[in-house]
Amino acid sequence: MKRCIFSFFLMVSGLLSVFAQGVVWNQRFQDYFDTYKDVAIDQMHQYKIPASITLAQGALESGAGRSELALKANNHFGIKCNGWTGRTAYHDDDERNECFRAYNSVWESFKDHSVFLTSSQRYSRLFQLKITDYKGWAKGLKACGYATSPVYATKLIDIIEVYKLYQYDTAKESGKSRHQPVENGDSRHIYTFNKNYYVYARRGDTFRSIAAEMDISYRKLARYNERDKNDVLEEGEVVWLQKKARKAPKSYKGKLHRVESGESMYTIAQKYGIRMKNLYKMNDLPPTYQIRVGDLLRLR
Repeated sequence: MKRCIFSFFLMVSGLLSVFAQGVVWNQRFQDYFDTYKDVAIDQMHQYKIPASITLAQGALESGAGRSELALKANNHFGIKCNGWTGRTAYHDDDERNECFRAYNSVWESFKDHSVFLTSSQRYSRLFQLKITDYKGWAKGLKACGYATSPVYATKLIDIIEVYKLYQYDTAKESGKSRHQPVENGDSRHIYTFNKNYYVYARRGDTFRSIAAEMDISYRKLARYNERDKNDVLEEGEVVWLQKKARKAPKSYKGKLHRVESGESMYTIAQKYGIRMKNLYKMNDLPPTYQIRVGDLLRLR
């Protein structure tokens, strides 16, 4: 037990020394950015907040997802209650036992961070800056009172430049799914598409294992994916983390999906993040219809 406490002390001390001496590259931070970059890019296109700023704030405020507040409350941005009506968590900050917002998942924290900045008059002047002006945003957040640390802006800028997070500020929001091969490593990457989030199942994954990792009810996770909670997942399978949409994104207007060998209505619905019943309805098909190779399906 003493060894665990000592190891944790060394980890925290090392993190603090990094910020005291200037930011240096750290694999834990890189894993954090690799995991949440698509979420930050998605939020940038919806709310006009630089993805680099979102990522840097999230990593700094949460210790790359390892802080007590992040682990217990999924709060990655240190946002306090301030009129919040949802779940709460208490944590020592500027004062003892302060009230902080608590979320059901990490991406809810990312979403609330965007809403928090866009809905407050305090930060309104930041949205007059260019999306690529991460230095202006960092200094503006400090000037507007986001944090009390006198070097807050410097820390954000250093993180952005060391990890080259500015590259994400010019990333385009693709109208196509960002499906990619399953990646190795400890961190599970979260991808975005159709105003939703998804992960790829790994070998041996179940709805229980993914739900535990993502802090979601495994029953809900199975329902989101229109499956039984005890179903076996195949490696590389797409698992949606929220309820699927009724139709594909606007960029798919007028486009049709041509059915290929091995596809089913379910796999097509999963590919585009659409509820199966809506896919049948859009195409005036009964639930008993067996699709054939070459069939053309409307997606919205």
